Amino acid sequence: MIAAADGAFPPRSRFGAPRRAATLFGSAALVVALTTSCGIAASSPRQVTFPPASLGPSPGTTGAVSQVRGELVRVLGAHGLQLDDPRVPFRPPESARLAAAPRAVFQAILPGDPNHGFISVYEFRDEAEAAEAGHEQAAFVGSGPGRVLFPPDVRFVLRQVGTTVVFFAWSPENSADPRTADVAAAVAELGVEIPVPR
Repeated sequence: MIAAADGAFPPRSRFGAPRRAATLFGSAALVVALTTSCGIAASSPRQVTFPPASLGPSPGTTGAVSQVRGELVRVLGAHGLQLDDPRVPFRPPESARLAAAPRAVFQAILPGDPNHGFISVYEFRDEAEAAEAGHEQAAFVGSGPGRVLFPPDVRFVLRQVGTTVVFFAWSPENSADPRTADVAAAVAELGVEIPVPR
């Protein structure tokens, strides 16, 4: 190719086609990469999501969650504790099924530790689905990737109460109020235990 008289190459003949081709190739590669990564993520049954924390029950909860709240009031009361609605948003690390389920968060009142005592309740269509979701949560928080999201000395209380799953996690070392252990003991009286592997 012969340069133009001013020493510059004609723009279309020198750079136009390669630039367009590079741009198209780059765009196509980006689309393929995004599509592939989304497909992999969507196909993973154990994918963990981190939706934003929220205040108050999520849409879709029914009387089953209200009944569990009543049971929490009863068992906590037997330990000299009270239950309240949290004043700050809270959401624990969750497996994919729990993250997608309607839920409510309550808080045991701990005067010496007002930043803890959160109890999460998740609702499902039937008891079988609740059991599956509860066991998925147990596998997640008991695994390496799930365990690192909690303090090293974390203790879990995971219970199935009918069509709901109740989850409470606490750390003896990081709990400023000694009554936190009583919260765990009270929650452990509900429903059926879903053991968390250690």
